[in-house]
Amino acid sequence: MKEFFLDILTNTKRFESESHALFSKYETSPSRIIHVDQSRKQLQHLSLHQSKLFEESLLCIEQKLYRASIVMAWAGFIDYLEYKITSDGLKKIKLIRPAWAKYKSIDEIRDTVGTEHELITVAKEMGLISKAEMKRLHGDLSRRNECAHPSPYQPDLNESLGYVAGLINFIEKLDKKSL
Repeated sequence: MKEFFLDILTNTKRFESESHALFSKYETSPSRIIHVDQSRKQLQHLSLHQSKLFEESLLCIEQKLYRASIVMAWAGFIDYLEYKITSDGLKKIKLIRPAWAKYKSIDEIRDTVGTEHELITVAKEMGLISKAEMKRLHGDLSRRNECAHPSPYQPDLNESLGYVAGLINFIEKLDKKSL
């Protein structure tokens, strides 16, 4: 009898999985959400704080809170970028921005002079990202701002998934570089 119920459970799970695989091909299908599992697997090498921010972003997508998903993904990304550009103990930043030499941490820089736009520019000047990547990230920041502040912009499922996946993939690329 126990085997009978286990077979039913196994078949039900297989049916659900195959159904999601079929329906996920349709742009407006909620089954596309199943693809966030791939993004979740990519979060394993991030810090606990960064992975939590991205996890919240993915949860927002699942709940159809697309603007919030973009804001949370950006928060996770910028936290990673700040970590990356300070991974040498602020030495390179202080060479590139001598006026910032008086600051002892990224928190002081961020709170005083380092807007996110400026931090992206610094990452380019450090050689972590190219000019084209800098422009792309400035665009991603602009989209995040549209979502975080009153605006008519209403991203959909595809835009949100693309935005989040794009930032996660960008982190994987940055992770291979060092200062």
